[in-house]
Amino acid sequence: MSALIHHFVVHRLIVTNDGKLSLIPRNKCLDITPEIESLAVQINQSFNGKPGKGVGHFSTPEQDDTSSPTFEHLLSAFSQVKANNEGDPNDAFHDFSMHAAQKLIKALTDTGTAEAGFLVFCQYEFLATQYLMITLLNTQSHVEVNQALELTAKEHLDLAKMQLAVRIDLTQLDIQPEQKRYISFIKGRMGRKVSDFFMDFIGCEELVDVKQQNKQLITSVDAYLASENLDREEQEQHREEVKSYFKEKIDSGESLSVHELSDVLPTDETNNQTFAAYTQTLESPLEETFQPDPAALRQLAKFSGQGGGVSLSFERKLLGERVVYDPTTDTLTIKGIPPNLKDQLNRQSGR
Repeated sequence: MSALIHHFVVHRLIVTNDGKLSLIPRNKCLDITPEIESLAVQINQSFNGKPGKGVGHFSTPEQDDTSSPTFEHLLSAFSQVKANNEGDPNDAFHDFSMHAAQKLIKALTDTGTAEAGFLVFCQYEFLATQYLMITLLNTQSHVEVNQALELTAKEHLDLAKMQLAVRIDLTQLDIQPEQKRYISFIKGRMGRKVSDFFMDFIGCEELVDVKQQNKQLITSVDAYLASENLDREEQEQHREEVKSYFKEKIDSGESLSVHELSDVLPTDETNNQTFAAYTQTLESPLEETFQPDPAALRQLAKFSGQGGGVSLSFERKLLGERVVYDPTTDTLTIKGIPPNLKDQLNRQSGR
């Protein structure tokens, strides 16, 4: 799938010799070339693939005449200029990005954080939805070889290590702001603490804990399938259907729907209860829609855990066959040890 890129600009944040943050701005938006389109799509895909995202909404106080414009106010001003066809929209987007970049620098300075990198602003349309993506990226060195077999060191944007990014669903903000879930952001490996300054810069209040919702959903799927008295093969088949649904939503960047997921799961014939109805009977009912967490795919496919010096992971379908669990003795029996592990064990025992 491709995206329609409307505006794209990148600025640079550097740390000066005296330890202060400074902005090196680009003087205008970039022309939308095939390379820019490809980069924008890669940024979107990288964002979609990040686990543990948060969802929220603008929570900034009302604007007053003495304070500097909030991010929400800046975004609204740009949107109005574009909607009213007032001047060049690229110039308006560039002005918006410049003011927003200065707000980010202030947020970084206020928290004593010196975070340098390339600040990307991209406004695009994907699957009939308008988005604004803002991300702060670092670079990674790589070596190129030309036709004369000469080596040249170059830098590329390190999308794999994207940790500071926010995406605003402009369409939902425009038509359904009351749902308060039009902002999604990467929470980072250590939780929101890593990106607090980024969220302060946006003025975002978290509404839904996506990771917790996904974890509860997977647990609910397991419990629901177990209550259906399905045989092992049928349970695995339904889990594969759930995995396919998750992957489809992750790839497209769309939210998953409990009701849509309910359509791929069997209905409880005993009381004619669907999976969606079952989730509403839980002590903490699931949200109707939320973003899929890529980590949930791994939970659907494998059992894994670690502790006390032991790390173990195996495919769910092997439980009861090659892997047997005895809860009374708290033991796992593995039949058919992986060859590389078996080789290490044999060498250790002198065989």
